[in-house]
Amino acid sequence: MTETWESIYVTPLPYRAELAKALLLEHDIPAVVVNKQSSSYPVDGWGKVEVHVLAKDTVLAKVILENEATFS
Repeated sequence: MTETWESIYVTPLPYRAELAKALLLEHDIPAVVVNKQSSSYPVDGWGKVEVHVLAKDTVLAKVILENEATFS
């Protein structure tokens, strides 16, 4: 059976995505970072980086990021 993953946070700054992922992992929510930036242009702002969580954790993950994340 395949799990469905959803994007819950998008940023042009990879370190912010990693901080979001770490915060979610502290709350036992599996998260992955999907880097969609162009390797031809490694400058911030050329593309986006997304944090994905399982569909069943979407609401809780968004609440955690809204209430506890201080980087965005």
